[in-house]
Amino acid sequence: MAINISEALEGWSSERSAELYSVPAWAKGYFNVTDDGFVAVNLHNANGQVSVKLHDIAHGLNERGISCPVLLRFSDLLGDRIRLLNESFAKAIADYNYQGCYRGVYPIKVNQQQQAVSDVTSFGSKWHHGLEAGSKAELCAALAYMRDPEAFIVCNGYKDTEFIDLALSSLKMGLQTVLVLETTGELELIRQRAEALGVRPRIGVRVKLSSRVSGKWTESGGDRSVFGLTPMQVIDIIDTLRDCEMLDCLELLHYHLGSQVPNIRDIRATIAEAARLYTDLVAEGARMGALDIGGGLAIDYDGSNTNSTSSANYDIHEYCADVVEGVMRACDDAAIPHPTLISESGRAIVGYYSVLLINVLDTARFETTELPHVFPEDMPESLENLIEVSRMMCSKNLQESFHDALYYRDEIQSAFRHGDVSLRLRALADHVFWYILTFVASEAAKLKTVPRELRGIDSALADVYYCNFSVFQSVPDVWAIDQLFPIMPIHRLCEKPTRLAYISDITCDCDGKIDAFIDPHDVKTALPLHPLKRGDEYILGIFLVGAYQETLGDLHNLFGDTNAVSISVDSDGEIDYTQELQGDTVGDVLSYVEYSPAALLEQFRSFAEEAVKQRRISAAERRTILNAYECSLRGYTYFEG
Repeated sequence: MAINISEALEGWSSERSAELYSVPAWAKGYFNVTDDGFVAVNLHNANGQVSVKLHDIAHGLNERGISCPVLLRFSDLLGDRIRLLNESFAKAIADYNYQGCYRGVYPIKVNQQQQAVSDVTSFGSKWHHGLEAGSKAELCAALAYMRDPEAFIVCNGYKDTEFIDLALSSLKMGLQTVLVLETTGELELIRQRAEALGVRPRIGVRVKLSSRVSGKWTESGGDRSVFGLTPMQVIDIIDTLRDCEMLDCLELLHYHLGSQVPNIRDIRATIAEAARLYTDLVAEGARMGALDIGGGLAIDYDGSNTNSTSSANYDIHEYCADVVEGVMRACDDAAIPHPTLISESGRAIVGYYSVLLINVLDTARFETTELPHVFPEDMPESLENLIEVSRMMCSKNLQESFHDALYYRDEIQSAFRHGDVSLRLRALADHVFWYILTFVASEAAKLKTVPRELRGIDSALADVYYCNFSVFQSVPDVWAIDQLFPIMPIHRLCEKPTRLAYISDITCDCDGKIDAFIDPHDVKTALPLHPLKRGDEYILGIFLVGAYQETLGDLHNLFGDTNAVSISVDSDGEIDYTQELQGDTVGDVLSYVEYSPAALLEQFRSFAEEAVKQRRISAAERRTILNAYECSLRGYTYFEG
């Protein structure tokens, strides 16, 4: 739908685009809109900060044969998030004269891609930033990349003998690997394997806090959460360790609030409860020394700085200060040493790391600004009434016209289902109906107070922008948990966006769409966009997709991983394209669901040969058809133009 923008906004600018898409609020200085109307990412080289236009990156990739959809990874942003988190904790520790230190661990599950883990260990080495593993596979990855004897490897999740043996062996090799008990049954297996390997285990306990937090992951906490030990089970663990003369092995208390905790009050409440549990474990005679507060540090996706599920009413500095103060107060009251603080922040580190670029393939419009010049003579009464509504409507009868249009359209659709109205007449009725709604929406936008029934009518008229990607593969949280991500065009931002639209992917699924967008005051159901220009590619960016989206994606309609490339700048400020990863081919994704591409080709070749024998096609046509089939197997799963 065309946007009704007041005369005050007629002089459009890149600054207005930045404000419209709330860029300063959610981008945190990592992205900005340039004066000439492009989205830029702010990277660093040896000479300082360099601003790089995403459109220039896309153009360079296209010249290199890498097309949209493409995932851009910015290691520089990941490194800066690690710096910010560690320096914020260091400042809070210094401000409060806290006597312990901070050691972050990155939970591999948040983004398990090799480059993400490699970047975390590389950028995090200065601060001894460690890793968290929740499975045997993640522990294998962690042990291959972790060399720092001062960094922690925290082992969560259910553990079998191989998992435990790997963790205990890494202890013998000098790493600070802690096995966190998720169930009481794990303790005996750890004790047996430690005795067999001749190593003293380092043990933690994950507790269930009674406190629960708001947000999408509220079920992660509370007495009925799936993971962790109850106070009764913790006491059983302590008694068992004491009986085995292993109480000195218990050195870490761990809890997890859930991901993306938007309200700082919830964090303060859980810190108070966890710190009290920690002091009581010390009183029971456990060695202790480390308090792992888990994840939960939120990203402000919508830039509203509120406690909505897609935002956060605090920043990293406040978060760190509250953690340090809360733990320090409890320990001072109990007259015990301040523990090493560990957090498992993942989303806050890798969220800004990745941007997905998608190109628009086509659009569909519903608004209609003109009626047909000629109407058929023989029309059903309901259609005549609908046409009469279109002729009589004015600014003073908008609600009446709207209600009448809905009523008569329903009558026509019912008549069509019963065979009393032809397809041509139904199409004509739809034309008139959308003409009425277009007028009503245009006039309603001029009112100081819009009637309740007419609110949101502009969204009903929104265009559909068909984009080259799969929601289920690249941003599955949009579909699964209604997660909001910042989405905007990466160019043409000196132009006024005159269309309202929602986004459809290219899967054959009605859920393959995005119709909720960030807004500082509410959730928008349509996104302001520009009309397509013939011959020019229109590219949208989906931002803050570094956490979870790559590894949660599925193969709906057999659309695979997108192309991916890492972006940095060299000493001259030129773009460096590194770690180019080709997206899945059709053959790749077919093999994931147990097809053999070679067997498929052979079966199709046999079918084509039979068609030649039956003289349906010539031998030359067979060669062309087989070449096309082979090319399809080697081709990108997404639209290639």
